[in-house]
Amino acid sequence: MVHSTDVSSTEGVLYIVSTPIGNLEDITLRALRTLKAVDLIAAEDTRHTRRLLAHYEIGTPTTSYFEGNQIQKGEKLVARLKTGDSIALVSDAGTPTISDPGYRLLAQCIEADIPIIPIPGPSACIAAASVAGLPLHNFVFEGFLSPKSGRRKRQLADLREEKRTLIFYESPYRIIQFLGDVLEVFGDRQVAIARELTKKFEEVFRGKVTEAIEKLQRTPPRGEFTIVIAGYPLRVE
Repeated sequence: MVHSTDVSSTEGVLYIVSTPIGNLEDITLRALRTLKAVDLIAAEDTRHTRRLLAHYEIGTPTTSYFEGNQIQKGEKLVARLKTGDSIALVSDAGTPTISDPGYRLLAQCIEADIPIIPIPGPSACIAAASVAGLPLHNFVFEGFLSPKSGRRKRQLADLREEKRTLIFYESPYRIIQFLGDVLEVFGDRQVAIARELTKKFEEVFRGKVTEAIEKLQRTPPRGEFTIVIAGYPLRVE
């Protein structure tokens, strides 16, 4: 079934709207038009989203949709969509459903045969990958691994011989431990580590894992990190 890419007044549509990962200018005209036209915006953190809406003078009502309430709230959102209301789903930053609870709402809407339309835009993993300087003809996005070192090492071990470039997310509280596990499991590979992309203190480090660890140990880590790691080296026969 093909649906119009414009907000419909007669049929409820779920719009997956990408929002800036930092710089508020990184939002598309189509995203702004959609956020203004829908009946409701379902946001991971309504306080965060309201700052974006206020910046662009958008008065659309918001409601929370996050990991803790996604099942019950999802049912309520689907009910509204069935009545003909259109809803925009946004995350705190970037593209919803990527390392984000939004995929559950998508599954509920697919089950209910509700139209779903993507409004593409920023994504931290793509932004970081684009400046990493590593091969990107194909890559593997793994998002956040386990916060527990033992399980994280097992997850990394499963990826040790993956030849494609690998992309991960990590918090400032675990980035050094994460890289320590990467060094132990993968060895001293080439990495690119991006933080605060599109923001005032944007930084991209390129070098070996050991060099990255040394740098982070000298300067307390701040901001969310995207880590791009070279794939398993091909052996020369």
